[in-house]
Order: sequence, then C-alpha cells, then structure tokens
Amino acid sequence: MKKVFVTVIALIALGLYSNTSFAQQDAQYTQYMYNPLSVNPAYAGSREVLSIGGLYRSQWVGLDGAPRTMNFNMHSPVGKKVGLGINFTRDEIFIADESNLDVSFSYTLDVSAKGKLALGVQGGAHLLNIDSNKLNTGAFNNGDPDTQINIDNKFSPQIGAGGFYYTNKFYLGLSVPNFLQTEHFDESSNSNNSSATAEERMNIYLMSGYTFDISENLLFKPAVLTKVVQGSPLQLDISANFLVHDRFTLGAAYRWSAAVSALVGFQISDQLMLGIAYDRETTDLQQYNDGSYEFFLRFELFNRTDGLKNPRFF
Repeated sequence: MKKVFVTVIALIALGLYSNTSFAQQDAQYTQYMYNPLSVNPAYAGSREVLSIGGLYRSQWVGLDGAPRTMNFNMHSPVGKKVGLGINFTRDEIFIADESNLDVSFSYTLDVSAKGKLALGVQGGAHLLNIDSNKLNTGAFNNGDPDTQINIDNKFSPQIGAGGFYYTNKFYLGLSVPNFLQTEHFDESSNSNNSSATAEERMNIYLMSGYTFDISENLLFKPAVLTKVVQGSPLQLDISANFLVHDRFTLGAAYRWSAAVSALVGFQISDQLMLGIAYDRETTDLQQYNDGSYEFFLRFELFNRTDGLKNPRFF
C-alpha cells in the first residue's frame, strides 16, 4: 500500500499522470560542473584533450519507478579552434523512458590574453516511450481509457546552441540544448478518442564558476547552475567545493527548494577522475525515499603538456 501511495503522489507531483499533456524536462545533475557538454555544445573540445565521461544517477532510491539517468559523452579538439563532441542520455521514470543522442560542434575565439569564447551548435534525435501498462496498480490499471497513456518510440529532431566563455579560473555558459518544442501526440482506437500529449519545452541553462586560491595546495571552487523552463518553477543549484593537493575534492550543494547534497571527487591519475554525489530532499518526498546517488567518471586519453600543474575544474 505504501508503494502504491508513494507512486501516485510522485506521479501527480511530476505531472506524468494526465490524459491531456505533460512537459518533458531535461535531466539535471548535481555534478554539472564536471559535465557541461550534457547541456552546452560550446564546451566540446575545450579541455584540449580527448575527454570521455560517463554519469549514472539514481534518484529517490527506494521509491518504485523513481528516475534513473545514464549519460555518456566524448569530445575533443579537431583543429586549433574547432571541437567536436557526442552526447547520449537515457532517462527512465515511472511509465516513461526517453533517449537523446546529439552531435556537437564548437568554434573558439581568443577574446583576451586569458579568455576564450566558444560558440557551439548541436543536432540530434530524441525518442520517447510512455506505457501506462507498466503501472500494475488498481489506481491506474482499471480499464478506464482515460487513464491510458501510450506513446511508442516517437521520434523528434533536436537542434541546440550555446556559448561558453572561460579562462583557467572562471567560466560562464549560456545554452539551449533544444530549440524545438515538439509535441508527441497519441490517439488510441480503443480509448474513446482520448489522447495523450507529451510536450518537450525549451530548457535554458546558465552556469558559472570561479576558482579561488586559498593556499598553494587548497582551492575553493564555487559554482552555480540555473535552469529555466516555461511553465515550471525556476531551478537553481549552488555548489561549493574545495580541491586539496589537486587530487581530492570535498564539497556541498543546495538545489533551491528541493535538496541538499554532498560531493566528493578523486583525481585518481592524470587521466582518470571519479566523482560521487549524494542528495537528500528538503521536501516532504524525503520521508518516502533514501535520497539520490550520482556517480561520474572521466577519462582523458593523454596528458596536457603541463600535466596537472593548474587543473581546470570544469
């Protein structure tokens, strides 16, 4: 009974249960400072090496049908000013799952002695599945056609763009991963003409961060990410991390009116970095789950010429 109750509450809260429409939002990560390519194509190639990253996020652990996200990306410079990247994301949540595959292109301009401005575009594909038959509860699977939502591998194109200004200590990015506000419409012959529409609205991201030198072996690295989606509350993430001896990261984060987080990171070698985050809800939903876990792994194929003398945090 508890699982059924929690699932119903969560579905209503997320707006997934409707025979009219609901809006799809992009996944949001606690370790966004390690993974900008997932939301900004201008980041492609900016690390000046072949960089391969993977992220797994399990949200609201212990809650049936809770969101799970998998992200893989790879990017590299392919010329003095040109970068290319590929980004794949798989989201699963309750009765819905969606996959995104994008290819990114960036061009970088030297705008000052220390600053660079990268401009990027991306294009790709989005697949959406919604299957109300996955809900094996009396509250939903009761034969009522108005409770049935079924969308089968609906395809929609994606076109996005972004800008990314950065130095060795500062970055500022603005991006829209997808400008196309696509509606997936489904009408079933056995549903008395009831319909289901999933609308993908434009997500606007603004991110920034700075590195403060506290001492020779201690850096303070605050960062912020803001996401704006029409018809949804503003989402704001604020994080503060300390990097010790260029190897160990420890920090905390706050997602406005949603969660608090703890972050740790390990630069295992010059090529390999591991990040772990734990989120705890600050809403009433926390009493029904054990928090959210996120794991990030980045591998870079070869060293920069200066190794890790002044490692970038982003």
